[in-house]
Amino acid sequence: MRIDMGVLQLETKGRPDGAMPEGSETYLDHLVGLTFHEGDDFVMNEEQCYEVDREFVQFYHRRICWLQLNRFDRAVQDADHTLGLMDFCQVHSPDEQWTTSHEQYRPFVMFHRIQASALSKLEENTGPETAIEEINNGLEKMQELFEELGVEEQFEEDELTKRLIELREDLREKFEVGRTLEEQLADAVESEQYELAAELRDKLARRFRESKGTH
Repeated sequence: MRIDMGVLQLETKGRPDGAMPEGSETYLDHLVGLTFHEGDDFVMNEEQCYEVDREFVQFYHRRICWLQLNRFDRAVQDADHTLGLMDFCQVHSPDEQWTTSHEQYRPFVMFHRIQASALSKLEENTGPETAIEEINNGLEKMQELFEELGVEEQFEEDELTKRLIELREDLREKFEVGRTLEEQLADAVESEQYELAAELRDKLARRFRESKGTH
């Protein structure tokens, strides 16, 4: 990865710098292990917060690389790691301000994950409808986050929301996809067409079984 002061060399597996903190695959794994010994009341110290910040940056750099290389499945994995690290910090942070300094980036990480997951579905040949549903599910989680933060009125005007909707509509136009099964189900429930809703649920269940290779 080329940066202003030179080039970063990143490992493709495990931690991006190739290190194994305290013998663990990532620093998050090491911290989770500490909680088994010290309990749920465990609070990170200054040095541990510094190491967490390092891991945040490393996984951000690699996630950007995966997106540029169209390795969307790997971008999803690294986004999941970052979100897991954020979740851990929320519970075990020593300082609310330090927590906020990371939480402000949660919508951005979620945006990358939703985008990468949808595009990964296209590569898996599961159909553009599945990719569109992945975006819809992601948008729903994003909206829940905005509601938790008490800024739900900002959701529709947020730039990340707009970009995800734009991607969804581009996919819909490119692949000539109408309303997906999940969207049709939501419409049927809202309009109280319960018989139609039951039929759509059966179709979704069938599709899920087929995707898992069962009958």
